[in-house]
Amino acid sequence: MVNKFENKMFQFIKTQMQQDLAHDINHVCRVVKTAKTLALNEDAQSEIVIPAAYLHDCFSFGKHHKDRAKSAYYAANKAIEFLTSIDYPQQYFEAIHHAIEAHSYSANVQPMSLEAKIVQDADRLDALGAIGIARCLQVSTHLGARLYCSDDPWCQSRVPDDRRFAIDHFKTKLLTLADTMHTHSAKREAHKRTLFMQQYLAQLEAEL
Repeated sequence: MVNKFENKMFQFIKTQMQQDLAHDINHVCRVVKTAKTLALNEDAQSEIVIPAAYLHDCFSFGKHHKDRAKSAYYAANKAIEFLTSIDYPQQYFEAIHHAIEAHSYSANVQPMSLEAKIVQDADRLDALGAIGIARCLQVSTHLGARLYCSDDPWCQSRVPDDRRFAIDHFKTKLLTLADTMHTHSAKREAHKRTLFMQQYLAQLEAEL
């Protein structure tokens, strides 16, 4: 059933993804692809997972906006408005709204359904591995952060500050994401991607 709505979702979200270098239409496509795989592996309802994955970032405040943590709530409301406009079955609206609201790291909303867990897992997996490293460096550079602190790159005697140094973001967030995964499929993939990031950091340390 959901397949006949996918193109409309894709066309809509293409017009909405103007947030930052790490949150573009390619990010959405990767999250949708991962979410579909997780849904299949975990026997979840694609009628909930796929719309939530497509629309999870249809609204967002700026990176340092005071209401940044509320972005997912507004995105969920906007998504339901759009789904209503294309006559998507309303019996899925409440579950889709929750899945979108719960996907956000900063919102700290606990996902209560399998489908919400899958959307959160898929979004967080996109912050890991090779893509995760590239996204981190893209956004940090855009925000004016340096790559690392020359006096103490690995935060041995200072508090990590990822607003000033890109590499600090691994310690403040990225290397902790694997422990937040909910589904077995996502945990396995997160472990592989985290190992790759640790290898990158080991290589960087050797070069420094």
